[in-house]
Amino acid sequence: MKKTSRIYVAGHRGLVGSALMRCLGEKGYENIITRTHAELDLMDQKAVQEFFSREKPEYVFLAAAKVGGILANNTYPAEFIHDNLMIQANVIYHAWRSGTRRLMFLGSSCIYPRECPQPIKEDYLLTGPLEKTNRPYAVAKIAGIEECWSFNRQYGTKFMAVMPTNLYGPGDNYDLETSHVLPALIRKMHEAQEKGREKVVLWGTGNPRREFLHSDDMADACVFLMNLENEHSVSILFNEISPPLINIGCGHDLTIRELAEKVRAVTGFQGKIEWDTSKPDGTPRKLLSVSRLNALGWRYSIELEQGINDAYRDFLEHYA
Repeated sequence: MKKTSRIYVAGHRGLVGSALMRCLGEKGYENIITRTHAELDLMDQKAVQEFFSREKPEYVFLAAAKVGGILANNTYPAEFIHDNLMIQANVIYHAWRSGTRRLMFLGSSCIYPRECPQPIKEDYLLTGPLEKTNRPYAVAKIAGIEECWSFNRQYGTKFMAVMPTNLYGPGDNYDLETSHVLPALIRKMHEAQEKGREKVVLWGTGNPRREFLHSDDMADACVFLMNLENEHSVSILFNEISPPLINIGCGHDLTIRELAEKVRAVTGFQGKIEWDTSKPDGTPRKLLSVSRLNALGWRYSIELEQGINDAYRDFLEHYA
């Protein structure tokens, strides 16, 4: 991407999109195109067609999606599959129609089978049953990967799919009904500390293992991948044999119990942590293999303890 290239960030206000905006701005990209949901409903095919015909972005980061944790996925499965299928189908199709040079479709590690060997390699896609609590969302994201690959094979596009691990950072969602685990822990423990509660109750056993990556590291990896040019690197992503899929993560994980203790230390909560084992745990472990990304030349830089401190400061400034 040139500094003057026309770059469209779909979903620029979310956790992923806002991190991409910060990263692109810091790296000196001058021609960023954005639209709020009120300005452009990505589920409206006609509106998306008119937008791409008019703006003709050269590069597209497709970060717009309906996302949430276990509770949200269980409560709104129809919206999770319908909304995501509509958004990605419209954007990918009209990006091709308008001549977009490269598109990056952002998904999630939940696309992989529930009982995947660990760490999870890109080759494990579609090798086993999905986790039932987020199956509708995962199926939608898998369809997006297949759509990118299909356009590449048939029309020679350079559309890729990246699957970040669990993300956190500035602009995260702290709504306890729809948030992911780390921001939910921050809010719960902050409020318990502020109100002098003796305990917080957390879902599940605390035994599942999860990997966490700061959203700024994720954005840096995305911009890095969008700029790959040498023949060997490009052949890894765009070929006839495998989907244009690459994992983004840090390569190590911890239990939810260990994560809760780290958040407790940052927020200063002194009470008891109680685990409600009647609630679901979700997938036992989701550690991504990042060997493909590392081989291309990218590694994460923000350690979890530093990142949780950054996230908590953001929470105090904007949400508390």
